[in-house]
Amino acid sequence: MAKLIFHDEEEKNLEDGSPLIEACEDVGVPFACTEGVCGTCVIEVVEGMENLSDFTQEERDFLGDMNCERLACQCKIKCGFVKVKF
Repeated sequence: MAKLIFHDEEEKNLEDGSPLIEACEDVGVPFACTEGVCGTCVIEVVEGMENLSDFTQEERDFLGDMNCERLACQCKIKCGFVKVKF
């Protein structure tokens, strides 16, 4: 079981390998296209980047610098915990 922790300390338990989109939507992360082209759902990963899936081509195209930001509509949590801000 993986854990997604938001900047306000709200936590969501997710099955390993789950997409972040539903949990992020539940706590108010805005979404528009859900296909990785609009950038509405950019989140900042504070801890646990290694526990997320590899960057998608859509994220590479949109974000450019793949440092601490991800598109919540594109990534999945592999295991462990990830702390994010939006």
